[in-house]
Amino acid sequence: MSFGIPHFDLDAFVSATLDEDLGVGLPGGGHDVTCESVIGPDDRFSGVMDSRDAIVVAGLPIAAAFFRKLDPSIELEVLVEEGESVAPGADLMRIQGNARAMLTAERSALNTVQHLSGIATMTRAYVDAMGGHATLLDTRKTIPGLRHLEKYATRMGGAQNHRMGLWDAAMIKDNHVLVAGSVGEAVRRARDAGVAQIICEVDRLDQIEPALAAGAHHLLLDNMGPDMLREAVALVEGRVPCEASGGVNLQTIGAIAASGVDYVSVGRLTQSAPAADIGLDFTPL
Repeated sequence: MSFGIPHFDLDAFVSATLDEDLGVGLPGGGHDVTCESVIGPDDRFSGVMDSRDAIVVAGLPIAAAFFRKLDPSIELEVLVEEGESVAPGADLMRIQGNARAMLTAERSALNTVQHLSGIATMTRAYVDAMGGHATLLDTRKTIPGLRHLEKYATRMGGAQNHRMGLWDAAMIKDNHVLVAGSVGEAVRRARDAGVAQIICEVDRLDQIEPALAAGAHHLLLDNMGPDMLREAVALVEGRVPCEASGGVNLQTIGAIAASGVDYVSVGRLTQSAPAADIGLDFTPL
């Protein structure tokens, strides 16, 4: 099973997560006291990971990496594809191997799949609610240290990634404008600095032309209702992509997406997605 996320070190993530759970480096840490005292070193388990709800799956290859880290000889079969929608009760993965290793890795593996599948599932709900209009974007509202994983999960749900961080595009927002003095001046400063991609937030129609005249490559139309968004799109006349942001939820995104914007960004995809209900049931061998 080949798996990779650009610029994400899977082995380092797995090691750090397991070290945290095992208390590596802490007084008395570095081992699973429950498994070592209750489970024999050669005992073996088989297990099935399944979904208790209808979900969009994300993170199974990462879960597999946790089990392989502690038992390199584990027998493991991933049963569904990343980004696949499954019904309640669907089996996701079968594993068989050392009981201590499987139990020690269980929580880290489940936490990851539950969190990422929760994000992918919410993302798919937003994509469906858009009715085929516009493209859904995520944001930088991610848990520190998990950005690459969470943005991977939104892709599995059908969204497209916005900028990955502060380095790959300028996003001029109201506080930047406050310091610069105007939308046009803020955009000009970014342009003169040689920034390749300049995104400019506007929350009034009269800010659109100054932003475009100064060289903005992308407009973020902030907290505008569908009627105002249609006006904004008409003013832009296709010169740059338009993105709607703010006040977006499952009830409003359909009308927002249908306003003519190219993109709709939603912070709650990574900020507020509930964990998927996924379990792992073991049987002694």
